Amino acid sequence: MPHTAIDEHAMENPPSLLLENNLCFSLYVTSREFINRYTPLLAGIGLTYTQYVTMMVLWQEKQILTKDLRAKLFLDSGTLTPVLKKLEDKKLITKERSKMDARDVIVTITADGLALEEEALGVQAEVAKSFEGMEAAGHLMASLQDMMAFFRAQRKEN
Repeated sequence: MPHTAIDEHAMENPPSLLLENNLCFSLYVTSREFINRYTPLLAGIGLTYTQYVTMMVLWQEKQILTKDLRAKLFLDSGTLTPVLKKLEDKKLITKERSKMDARDVIVTITADGLALEEEALGVQAEVAKSFEGMEAAGHLMASLQDMMAFFRAQRKEN
């Protein structure tokens, strides 16, 4: 059987272009699978995944500037602004301009937002069950946190 241009191209395909050799693809698939496990559980408490991680910061910080929240979550304002609007509409947060600098917006968790934390613990526990016995998850978490610190440092340099 004669070789075609497609066959020759396939033989020359560099290993770096194979999906299984790409860290980005592995992270992409893993991230999607994690979020898919969270989505139905979070729907039960009225949150999307992005709203959930935003609330996680607020459960810890209670009050934060939007620019600091964007940095913690690696989100741009075009993504974070509608998330905050929806959380505000649900009465989980309040937003107000800083009296010291009107360009800064302060996000504060409300009593309803604090109360939601208890329900979120159930979501977290349910997702964690699906990874019981997976030793690699702990190692992966440490490696990913190292990568996040690396990227955070690079952002500060730029």
